[in-house]
Amino acid sequence: MAQRTDRDWEFTDDRGHLVRTASRPTRPVAYVPTGAALHDHGIRPAGVFGSAHDDPALPDPAKAGSLPLGDLPYFGAGSALDLDALLAARPDLVVALTYGGGQVYGLDPEAAKHLEEQVPLVVLDVGSGRSLAGIRDRLTALARSLGAAPHPEADAELAAAEERLTAAATRPVRLRVLALSPAGPDSVHLARPYAWPDLAALAGLGVGLVDPAQGQGANWSTTTWTEAAALEPDLVLTDVRGNAAALGDALGPGIPTLPWNPELPPSARQHARFHTAVAEALEAARP
Repeated sequence: MAQRTDRDWEFTDDRGHLVRTASRPTRPVAYVPTGAALHDHGIRPAGVFGSAHDDPALPDPAKAGSLPLGDLPYFGAGSALDLDALLAARPDLVVALTYGGGQVYGLDPEAAKHLEEQVPLVVLDVGSGRSLAGIRDRLTALARSLGAAPHPEADAELAAAEERLTAAATRPVRLRVLALSPAGPDSVHLARPYAWPDLAALAGLGVGLVDPAQGQGANWSTTTWTEAAALEPDLVLTDVRGNAAALGDALGPGIPTLPWNPELPPSARQHARFHTAVAEALEAARP
């Protein structure tokens, strides 16, 4: 729930915290993919930060969507976050994420506590308990509360992409799609489809995602490349974030691949681009 007036601003985040400021924030700082989604709504962040998996010196372009990274301050990542530089940028709001339980992702607990004592902090839940549409709707609600105008053209683009993807996914011969994150020459992390909101959304549109064998790991099943190849995927979605290893030819020749960002910016425009790319890959792939 959010309210806007000329005098004050408030927003209830996904921890249930009511965040209040004397006026509507105009200089938000955000975790990179969240900042990218705000930018798609026409709200330019005053800077961005990464997670413990990211390079502390440079933001990960795979997570950045349409952000103009060359023109935005980057305040580091994880334990290397430069709190002094962030606060010196005079943000009036920080937007972070949680994967459930309210624990802030991308910030060390002490840094998050110190930051929230000085700057209003909004935390949005992007965990497996949320649908992709639900995650997108919460970011949209925040953006609208910050003054963003509606973007019906982006919504129409997403609807068209979903329709195209459903048509491509439900052909007479259903293709097997495997999502993974390369771990190195000897091992690979196979994604559990319903642990990832974007993959669950693909499944809901008819995409035949391969579900790895049960075992340890709520989000990933770590195995060998030989066992991954034995799943005989027709299309592979491969993690292209900076912390993932290169795919190379570990699965052998001839298997179509598509770049996949498990931390997709939660905007209609970015979701439409992802669904369109998957639809095109399925249309081109042969069983």
